[in-house]
Amino acid sequence: MNIDKSELLRWVLVETSHPGNVGSAARALKTMGFSDLRLINPKIKDIAANADAIALASGAADILQHSSETSSLSSAVEGCSLVLGLTSRDREFGPPALDWQTARTLITDTTAGGAQVALLFGPERTGLDNDHLALCTHRVWLDANPDYPSLNLAQAIMVCAYTLRETLSRHLGGRNALSSREEMADFADPAAVAAMVEHWREGLEAIGYLDPANPKKLMPRIQALFARSRLHKEEIDLLRGIAKQMLLRK
Repeated sequence: MNIDKSELLRWVLVETSHPGNVGSAARALKTMGFSDLRLINPKIKDIAANADAIALASGAADILQHSSETSSLSSAVEGCSLVLGLTSRDREFGPPALDWQTARTLITDTTAGGAQVALLFGPERTGLDNDHLALCTHRVWLDANPDYPSLNLAQAIMVCAYTLRETLSRHLGGRNALSSREEMADFADPAAVAAMVEHWREGLEAIGYLDPANPKKLMPRIQALFARSRLHKEEIDLLRGIAKQMLLRK
């Protein structure tokens, strides 16, 4: 039986190298009742049609066939009010960090209000980089052995899919006060926030506050500040208006 609200969840694999991991991910998702698989700039073109991917999908070929492949991560998360980047690496800057247990509750609350959620998994060797995390609302880690937190990509997806299925099943039909508040909020998606931050970079350069030859860490700090704020669409418009006024002073 598929989980209610599973259609609101996007499973996004970024720059995947091995077709077998794509096939194994498809198998894990179908087993746990999920289906929306998105492949961003994989190392092998048409990776979902690769023989190794099909073999390791083991009956989940329909998930591969209906997966989407694109070079644009921003398009994959467009319209999502919650975008979770799965990585165990701590960062000096970037979105707020959550453990997976807390993240599961946040996913449940968000989907209860009918909003879209994306879960991002990075390249096998390096994981998500700072540019990928710039499009995330949160960075999420799995509780693992601190001396060896490494998981194969497909293993990580299975762990997340299995435990998320449990959480969604437990809360099926229920709604708490947080979800009631959040369903009223019109959060901006991370792609819109990233575009606004770029607008601010141009504006800050225009008024001389940001030196492009010596930017230091100003923009990562501003980006992290906005990431913590969970901006609404109307707030994005307000901040873009400020950036526009900066540019008019150029």
